[in-house]
Order: sequence, then C-alpha cells, then structure tokens
Amino acid sequence: MATETESVELVGDESARNIARAVLFAAVTSATAPVDLVHPLVPNVPITLQTLWVFLAGVVLGPLWAGVSFVLYAVGGAIGLPVFAGGSSGLGVILGPTGGFIVSYPVAASVVGLVAHGTGNLSAPGDIPLPRVVAAMVAGSAVIYAIGTVGFSVVQGIGLLAAVSAVVVPFLPVAAVKIAVAAAVTRSDAIVAR
Repeated sequence: MATETESVELVGDESARNIARAVLFAAVTSATAPVDLVHPLVPNVPITLQTLWVFLAGVVLGPLWAGVSFVLYAVGGAIGLPVFAGGSSGLGVILGPTGGFIVSYPVAASVVGLVAHGTGNLSAPGDIPLPRVVAAMVAGSAVIYAIGTVGFSVVQGIGLLAAVSAVVVPFLPVAAVKIAVAAAVTRSDAIVAR
C-alpha cells in the first residue's frame, strides 16, 4: 500500500512565513527588553522600546500576526524568559504595576494592524498612506494607555485620574517620538510586508 505525500502540506508557505515573522518580532522585542530608561518624573515606570515594536508589528504583520507575535512575547515573559523591561520576567511582572501595559500589547498590535490594513490583504508598509500609518499608531497608543493605566490604577490602589497623571501625561512626548520613529521606519525600503 503506497501513500502519496507530495501534495500534503501541513503548513503552507504563507503560514510558515507569517509564523516566522511573528516569532521574529517577539524575539526582537525580547532582545531589546534590557534597554529601558528611567523617566525623571515617573521612576517606577520605565521608558522601553516595546511599544515601538508593537507599532511596527501591526504595520508589517497585520492584525492577526501582530497580535500573535505579542501573545508569544507575553507568554515567554510569563514563563520566565527575561523579556520584560530591564530583563525581568514572570507572572509577578504581569500582575504588577506595569503589567497592564504588557497585557495591552497583543490587543494594541492588532489594532494598529487593523487600522493600517483594514480587513483585506496586507499592503506593503510603504504603500499605506502616512496619515493612516500615524492614525494606526495613535490608536495603538490609546489601547496601550487605556489598558495599562487601568492596570496601574488597580495594582497601585489609586484613582484613575491619578494613574493618568502618573503613567500617561508624562509619557505622551515619548509616545510621539516612538510614533515618529516607527512611521519613518515604515517609509524605509528595508521593510517588506510580503
């Protein structure tokens, strides 16, 4: 009895490519985790590069695979890989004051991808109009700040307005710089969505 296997494809080329790119974004985000700066006004909430990667993943990978990438990132950190700010890891970080930000990343990456690409096929990042790219990143920032601020408020036991004053207002200039950098990168010929 012979079985022909040449036409059996467990994972298609496109799926394999998307999985590899999602893993790559999770890995790059993880590799840059030790890079964090102390904000002079909010020393207990670091300035990190993770949100920059959230923006780029959404534009490059689209809503589904960008979200998957940051689920992988969060799960890796939860199980003990040193991928969170300052090389930290574990459920304690996710349940801590800045954990809401980590939880927001998959949602925000998906929102960036959805606003940038819509529900159709992915476009090359450079083909997406710049105002749409910026709007996608602003929408992603809103998701990150909303979920992160609620988490910070709950864990710290402070009111929502106090949390906004602590973790949103001082970081708005930083977010603007990250959006500008990520938008500039999407105009680069080095990024390919296909």
